[in-house]
Amino acid sequence: MAESETRYRVGGMDCAACATKIDTAVRRVAGVADVSVSVMAGTMTVRHDGSSDLKAIERKVTGLGYSVAPLAGNAAPVHASPQHRHDHGHDHDDHASHDHDGHDHAGHDHPHDHGAKEIEGLHGHDQAPMAGPWWQSRKGRLTILSGGALVAAYAVGQLVPAIGSYAFIVAMLIGLVPIARRAVMAAFSGTPFSIEMLMTIAAVGAVIINAGEEAATVVFLFLVGELLEGVAAGKARQSIQSLAALVPKNALLEDNGQTREVPAESLAVGAIIMVRPGDRISADGIIVSGESAIDEAPVTGESTPVRKGVDAVVFAGTVNGDAVLRVRVTATAADNTIARVVKLVEEAQESKAPTERFIDRFSRYYTPGVVVVAALVAIVPPLLFGGSWDEWIYKGLAILLIGCPCALVISTPAAIAAALSAGARRGLLMKGGAVLETLGKVTMVAFDKTGTLTEGRPQVTDIISFGLKEAQVLSRAAVLEQGSSHPLALAILNRAKADGVPVPPAFELEALPGKGVSGKVGGETLDLLSPPAARALGALSAEQDARITALNDEGKSVSVLLVNGIAASLIAMRDEPREDAEAGLASLKSAGVKAMMLTGDNKRTAAAVAGMLGIDWLGEMMPEDKQRVVGELKRQGLIVAKVGDGINDAPALAAADIGIAMGGGTDVALETADAAVLHGRVGDVARMVELSKRTMGNILQNISIALGLKAVFLVTTIMGITGLWPAILADTGATVLVTINALRLLRIRI
Repeated sequence: MAESETRYRVGGMDCAACATKIDTAVRRVAGVADVSVSVMAGTMTVRHDGSSDLKAIERKVTGLGYSVAPLAGNAAPVHASPQHRHDHGHDHDDHASHDHDGHDHAGHDHPHDHGAKEIEGLHGHDQAPMAGPWWQSRKGRLTILSGGALVAAYAVGQLVPAIGSYAFIVAMLIGLVPIARRAVMAAFSGTPFSIEMLMTIAAVGAVIINAGEEAATVVFLFLVGELLEGVAAGKARQSIQSLAALVPKNALLEDNGQTREVPAESLAVGAIIMVRPGDRISADGIIVSGESAIDEAPVTGESTPVRKGVDAVVFAGTVNGDAVLRVRVTATAADNTIARVVKLVEEAQESKAPTERFIDRFSRYYTPGVVVVAALVAIVPPLLFGGSWDEWIYKGLAILLIGCPCALVISTPAAIAAALSAGARRGLLMKGGAVLETLGKVTMVAFDKTGTLTEGRPQVTDIISFGLKEAQVLSRAAVLEQGSSHPLALAILNRAKADGVPVPPAFELEALPGKGVSGKVGGETLDLLSPPAARALGALSAEQDARITALNDEGKSVSVLLVNGIAASLIAMRDEPREDAEAGLASLKSAGVKAMMLTGDNKRTAAAVAGMLGIDWLGEMMPEDKQRVVGELKRQGLIVAKVGDGINDAPALAAADIGIAMGGGTDVALETADAAVLHGRVGDVARMVELSKRTMGNILQNISIALGLKAVFLVTTIMGITGLWPAILADTGATVLVTINALRLLRIRI
């Protein structure tokens, strides 16, 4: 039976323990093969054999206190690569604002049928930007009610001391009943040691030993902590979704010579839209008329606007500067660059990094271990050393609360989600935590040449004239090349356009296959020929031949312009290195990463480009040769990243530890590699490595914060310095601190 996949939007998750509970519960449903839950994206992907009862899966999730709704385009059989299994059509407009009343994670039954309205939230989280403030959410209302009951209990205790203890028990139950319900549901779904269970045991135990006042305070602080965690998780979630908000809702569509405003999501591929100065471009497309400075800062972080004219590619979400543009749409709203980036980042957040998997396994044993330690602390001193039962049970209950693994478990995914989002905003796409983690360990980067280290299109580098002015040479050459799409012809035409050279019409143009082109202009017979064709006509002197050889040795292609059969000029062209190639390679070197160039180009050209960039090289390589070299580098113990255009480099990209696709977000580039540099900058490879190293540093800080705080409070609790409510503050505080520390990655300048 073909394996199918269903994606859901899950509301109300605010820490990794939530994801673990959902994962454990859904895995128990018959027919489910795999579950991936992302707290930061607010999504769940379930792979199943088609026999699963999808309603049962949804009931499991709602029973745990979360809202759930399927995403559009689900349940297609899975054939694609692991990173690209998901629906292309998923609605990127479902990020506006959530029905704040629908899911609390504070434990009330959720009606199953939430409807489309509720799935409009920013990933369905009720602490994200929403239709109302946090205090109108169910979780917010429960926290306020619990706090109010606590204040009332204090008042009753002062006025009528005889019933004060009962007032605190009532105040505690207001907050604890929903928590206990979730604890029981989680236990039945396979997670007996949930934070809710630890909380319930601690609160009930505190009442038994006459610490009702503290029990009520602890329950209130726990709810406040959950609210804070929800706000922090919502902020992290916003970061990538703010990208989706960049695309304007409406577009000006040209229709039978008229323009009318239509929803951007209704634009079909091939439609022509008009973009006025100052407007955001509403779709990916190609400019068909007009020239303007495009501000790409919202999407790429690029500070200076880029001048773009006819045939240039523009991205949805960028801002048109100073002139009216007409743009032909090349991708639907669900498939434009930003939508694909958002989707890739969401999917990447669902795939776990090695560190994250290790911490998940660690916490599986850690929490039961804490329960055992707490039980021993409560029982052993009174039994064996005559300690006070009340005192040691109280300490045992505090240790239960300290032991919650929330902060530890969220330490890695929070940092990775923030880093993936920060990277995506700068055009650095990484498919998952494992890729992000490995990038920081890379010791060798193997670059393709054409279109990676170089611009991918030849440019005129030398015009060596024998009597004519440079403008006259360009004018004549451009006349012959009009209408040609050959890369060398385009190089001449682009240079003529850049220099503002007039190009008169030509007569009797004739292509000479394998040799060049000839024609007549203003009484002159013109030929633009390859050097061998010019030689065959006897048009080259020994000195001119020597100049051609010297240019060839520099990796340049040469065309010879003949006027009335006499050599008038040599035009040399070469695919030049990208502007930032040298600086990008230098920043890799300063990070301690080696680089080399693998190219299919001839050795002379390879040597010339490598010489300009100061990089080791291998030339005249077939795709399988590149793959073999990558394998050899790995056997030498190097961690290898391969950077290429994602098509002819596919075997080498797959063989490398990390394959990085270079270029403007083509489907092939995005889908064949582990990572992609959308804006084609060589320096972005070094930025990826830097982002990875910073992320791993951040994760280390997070783990230190989580375990350090717990260790301190464990010691102070056993010594009798701190009690129940500082214990819950330590847990909540650690979770919030870890999340805030991870969110710093969103603001890094790389």
